[in-house]
Amino acid sequence: MSHRLFAIGALAAAGLAAQTVDRTKAPETPPIPDYKLAPVYDAKLPNGLGVVLVEDARFPLVTVRLNSQAGSKFDPKDAPGLAEAVATLLTEGTKTRTARQLSEQTDALGGSLAGGAGPDALTVSGSALSENLTRLLELVADVALNATFPQDEVDLYKQNRIQNLLAERSQPAFLASEKFAQVVFGSSPYAHIAPTEEAIRKLDRTALTGFRDAYLAPNNATLLLIGKLPARADLMKTIAQQFGSWQQKQVPAAPKAEPPAPHRQIVLVDRPGSVQADIHVGRLAPTRLTPEFFPLMVGNNILGGGANSRMFKNIREKEGFAYDAHSEYSTEREAATFAAVTEVRNEVVEPAMKAVLAELDQMASAPVPAAELTNIKNYMAGGYLLRLETQDGLANQLNNMNTLGLPKNYLETYTARVRSVEPDQVLAAAKKYMAPGQAAVVVVGDASKIGDALKKFGDVTIEKAK
Repeated sequence: MSHRLFAIGALAAAGLAAQTVDRTKAPETPPIPDYKLAPVYDAKLPNGLGVVLVEDARFPLVTVRLNSQAGSKFDPKDAPGLAEAVATLLTEGTKTRTARQLSEQTDALGGSLAGGAGPDALTVSGSALSENLTRLLELVADVALNATFPQDEVDLYKQNRIQNLLAERSQPAFLASEKFAQVVFGSSPYAHIAPTEEAIRKLDRTALTGFRDAYLAPNNATLLLIGKLPARADLMKTIAQQFGSWQQKQVPAAPKAEPPAPHRQIVLVDRPGSVQADIHVGRLAPTRLTPEFFPLMVGNNILGGGANSRMFKNIREKEGFAYDAHSEYSTEREAATFAAVTEVRNEVVEPAMKAVLAELDQMASAPVPAAELTNIKNYMAGGYLLRLETQDGLANQLNNMNTLGLPKNYLETYTARVRSVEPDQVLAAAKKYMAPGQAAVVVVGDASKIGDALKKFGDVTIEKAK
């Protein structure tokens, strides 16, 4: 037998040696398949709670998302960060469970339970072993319906959040993102990305309860379950038992997102002592429901979407101006932004700015070569499929669809729509949204060191870092 195995091995080696391999060319990427979502069951309880069930029997796990249209854009103008505080404190005590009891009972399920808020939505997220699904749903319902915001937990949250805010504000990258949102969105509810220290100090149980009572309602929420689920009839009965008593109510209308028209401006946030400058160059962009979304998203990845992007290879690798150079395309339900972002040494602010603007101009003036476009589309489609491999990843994507109001076939048509993007579509989107003529430029750095360099690009408004 050993002689036979040796002979087979020798023949295989000879066959491989006979093959000519051109190692100067990268291997071709095999076709990227479309994503096939497992059957989705949609239902609605009599009180208006939407229910979405997706079977995934690969593992004895279940993932839960309870999504409400109650994000930070609903914060009162004098209370930025209220939605974030409500989301965090939902799991810190209810009418029948203390924060410690909630934590211990969640651990006993082999799971997790937490609240979080983004610009548009507030989400209670949970997971557990499938055999403990009923008890997990009981905990999710309890925090959504019965949170009491205990005073000691509120006080602790305020103390911790102020410390975290001070840490955030010590980072120039955070200050640049904050100012960029303010400049681009103006008085729109999307303009604030963090609370103020004053707002945190004013936070009290009345405000927390008022926000929860106004926006957390079954007719403003969707319950998403993914995993190894019990029989559907039994599961729907369990969901009705846990959430059926939740009272329907009229929810305040969402504030209108009415940001100012894009226009060229340069804002320098003075941070004395900074040895580098954090640069954002960008403007308003189209939301996901527009035809321009996929062309601009592809263009964004070409410009600054990773280590093979143009900004990374030129501004970092070739010129050595920065450790990081990338672009961002962030979409919310009613508004979106595009920005080229980098952090550079003070002494190279002028050439680095020229390089960023040149990359934006190039995207807006010449079609993307076919090979570059194909490579980036393959990269995007492959990365997208990887993100959907886990329950948590799929739950996040489905939750995001609900938050943004995307069509039900969005996930299954994603790769096809990415692959269908043509060079002329990328160019058209880049001309409209990447060309720097109407872009806002926000820079955080030492005005005494970089102010003169920035003035070469236009009038500069200087503000003190807060």
